[in-house]
Amino acid sequence: MSGPREQPLVLIVEDYQDAREMYAAYLHFSGFDVAEATNGVEAIDKANELMPDIVLMDLALPRMDGWEATRRLKSDERTSHIPIVALTGHALAGFAEGARQAGCDAFVTKPCLPDALVGEIRRLLEAQAGDAGRQARAANRRPS
Repeated sequence: MSGPREQPLVLIVEDYQDAREMYAAYLHFSGFDVAEATNGVEAIDKANELMPDIVLMDLALPRMDGWEATRRLKSDERTSHIPIVALTGHALAGFAEGARQAGCDAFVTKPCLPDALVGEIRRLLEAQAGDAGRQARAANRRPS
């Protein structure tokens, strides 16, 4: 894409159509642009094509699960900077730690309240913007 987006782009990776549509509708309502993928292979393709600002990744997906898709996105220098929120129906502590080890930046248990999900997305985007600002200021302070 050429130039900054007016609204952040969220890539929703979810194989269950009703859940995907519900997340998409609420995110649109909350001021985000949305793209969708139904499996891990599609997630990687869409992330490389669209360069979303953040990815919501279901971990239990067909073709390639969310764990592997996350590992591949985080190991690719083109997409490694994109925050990934793991979405899963498993609330066990081990799943959250496994998701972090795979490269997820946050973990949300489904079903979740839409406001809580939007809050987590905004928190990660603000943290990323803060990191970018700190890096830019540090670069400006370096002697030529």
